[in-house]
Amino acid sequence: MTPEAGTAVVERLGTFQLAGEADGLALVFSQPLSFWGGIDAETGEIIDHSHPGLGQSVTGRILVMPSGRGSSSSSSVLAEAIRRGTAPAGILLERPDPILAVGAIVAEFLYDIHMPLVVCDISGIVSSDRIAIGADEDGGAMIRVRAKS
Repeated sequence: MTPEAGTAVVERLGTFQLAGEADGLALVFSQPLSFWGGIDAETGEIIDHSHPGLGQSVTGRILVMPSGRGSSSSSSVLAEAIRRGTAPAGILLERPDPILAVGAIVAEFLYDIHMPLVVCDISGIVSSDRIAIGADEDGGAMIRVRAKS
């Protein structure tokens, strides 16, 4: 990602729950989102009527939130969304989420489709920031956040 005039790039390190590369616009939520009953795997649209993101699409975005929110079936919904191409391009979380990790691992194993899942500091990231996820020289997660100044 090369900086453009009027933009600031902030780099931060994270830990991969599942390694990969992704680039996209951030979709940031202050509360967790469940994929089971919260995301329509056919469309990528948020369908949880109690979530502030209702009606927004996660497709191709970098989903940023504190953590996932149960149920264990969220892993199958995420894997199906990855298969269909309606999943986020990547997910940034403050806390590890084994359920989302299982969904991403299953999609990688069954469909050879990679969606990075990263645990990092998400403070200061806002929706529509441009985020690039990659690996640093030691194999850790490198997150580059480009925000309009």
